[in-house]
Amino acid sequence: MVQIPNTPTSADVARLAGVSRATVSYVLNNTSAVRISEPTRRRVHEAARELGYVPHAAARSLRAGHSRMVLMPAAAVPAGPLYSRFLNELQQALGRLDYTVVQYGTVGLQGDEAARAWAELRPVAVLVPGVELGPQGVAVLKRSGARAVVTLGPVRVDGAHALLMDHDAVGHCAGAHLYAEGRRRIGVVVPEEPGLEVYSQPRLAGVREALRGSADAAVTELPLAYTEQAAAQLAARWRELDLDAVFAYNDEYAMLLMRALQDEGLRVPEDVAVIGADDLMLGRLLRPRLSTVRIELPSGRDLAELVDRAVRDPGSEPEVHQVLGASVIRRESS
Repeated sequence: MVQIPNTPTSADVARLAGVSRATVSYVLNNTSAVRISEPTRRRVHEAARELGYVPHAAARSLRAGHSRMVLMPAAAVPAGPLYSRFLNELQQALGRLDYTVVQYGTVGLQGDEAARAWAELRPVAVLVPGVELGPQGVAVLKRSGARAVVTLGPVRVDGAHALLMDHDAVGHCAGAHLYAEGRRRIGVVVPEEPGLEVYSQPRLAGVREALRGSADAAVTELPLAYTEQAAAQLAARWRELDLDAVFAYNDEYAMLLMRALQDEGLRVPEDVAVIGADDLMLGRLLRPRLSTVRIELPSGRDLAELVDRAVRDPGSEPEVHQVLGASVIRRESS
């Protein structure tokens, strides 16, 4: 018969450390309201490590009246390097504030239906990327006990804190740069991968806005799948399209298309100026080096502090912040 070992309890930790169970709870829950000496804190932590004791999250949540879990629904599209760095910074900042970040996938669920699935986990806060949530979903989350709902996207949602990301500015920067470099027949890559339209359409609109009123300039939309074959097919039509520049949505699409254009015998930047976005290091290693739009995402620390403020004061008015910055990094490709 397989013997299941006894699970250590806070009482076991208290006996080994020579303190009360209340002291164990204060130390392991980082309670600041009670002063406990540093030697006592060390004894409790050493006893917990020796016994392999882990606090029970559900029990701690019942005592506190809420969990310390911050839920981040997994994005419907793959996260690029820039967004991944932002997520890492955010998780570290929330960890320092004693929150646990959980990324949760709800494949096939969208909008308010997805919100009900998130609510089942009883998070204290939910950070929602994109435009997956409506006012009814916010209400569902709050009724389930979520003290903070924060959206990261192009529009505000009633009842939620909002970090507004203006992707039009990314396209505007790219379009204005290409026009200033003397380019007038500008293509704009629009990825065909589902889910990216929330970013690609505003970027396309931003290029058009940058060239509005310029009688000698034209913008051509270029649908493109992220495959070598699709890039080669687009490059093979380039002379027919008669374009002298391209904003390729981001650096990854720019590198894919630039290689295909060069394989077709087109010179970059002499025949075609190319600019991407995100300022990935790989773009600086290409020849010619890739021009790009550097995007400033919100600080993970600032977002973590917003979550903490909202959790501490759930009745406060929702905060709205414009957080996306964009600037051109000019290199040889344009």
